[in-house]
Amino acid sequence: MKKLLCALALTASPAFACDTALLLTIDVSNSIDVAEYRLQTDGMADAVLDAEVSDALIQGQVAVAVIQWSGVGRQEVSIPWRQIRSLADVQDFAVDARAMPRAFVQSDTAPGDAIMFSLAQFADAPDCERQVIDISGDGTPNAGSDSKAASREAERQGVTINGIAIESMGVAITTFFSRAIITRDGFVITARTHREYPQAIREKILREVSRVFG
Repeated sequence: MKKLLCALALTASPAFACDTALLLTIDVSNSIDVAEYRLQTDGMADAVLDAEVSDALIQGQVAVAVIQWSGVGRQEVSIPWRQIRSLADVQDFAVDARAMPRAFVQSDTAPGDAIMFSLAQFADAPDCERQVIDISGDGTPNAGSDSKAASREAERQGVTINGIAIESMGVAITTFFSRAIITRDGFVITARTHREYPQAIREKILREVSRVFG
């Protein structure tokens, strides 16, 4: 009996202390001005401080990191991986998000490269049950690798990509995100302007950490 219990313990599925490794990425390409950049960083901070969101982050012991991206070779880990286990962790993350300096200016838009860079960052993430990339942007690619191919690579690696399509440029960014950015198990939320971004990211993070997809 003792040997049987040991064998079962060895073959049992691992228990994850972390529900989701959530990589938040923000577009800082040429189409994003100073005020729009601040709307993204403040929106991210306000979203995690929302009572419902912060509770979900803590309950899931969610790991989060932040990447800024724009053109080819222009991706930066602005906030490295950290696990959210308490309200103090949430508050610290919000402070760091607000204080985060802009990484790039006057640069092209290469979301395919951003996806590939993001995938590589999970090697340093805590051991979580799910891996999710959260992409936001307001333009279609004008540089870099194929976005759809990068999205399919994410699927092969078991990583979900969700998106916020910011329609401020008056083009069909939501359609592009649906066809070429998100994975088959992902979703897109549309912000009609940058000013709708704070509410959109709150909704998106809540869906991501609450296991609601569609």
